[in-house]
Amino acid sequence: MSHDDEHAERHWYLVSYDIRDPSRWRGAYKTLCGTGERIQYSLFRCRLSKTEMEKLRWLLEQILDDEDDLMFVHLCPRCAGRIQEKGRDGGWCQESPRYQVL
Repeated sequence: MSHDDEHAERHWYLVSYDIRDPSRWRGAYKTLCGTGERIQYSLFRCRLSKTEMEKLRWLLEQILDDEDDLMFVHLCPRCAGRIQEKGRDGGWCQESPRYQVL
């Protein structure tokens, strides 16, 4: 990471993928595990600068094939703070401090 990137503004992104081949799936999974937090089977939450997001997208595109799908969703601070989740406990969580933007 460059010195400029260390101080760059970071945003929340949801990264979702649909990968047909198990070896490509493992490659994408390992790449994302080093970058973000897995929140569902094929959905990661990442806090990245624009440069980091572009690098991650490029890395994933090197792994994926034309038949695979990849989606990045930028979350504005207001949207990130309003996410509602339903977890394994069966209840809805309306407050999620892990999305707070400082």
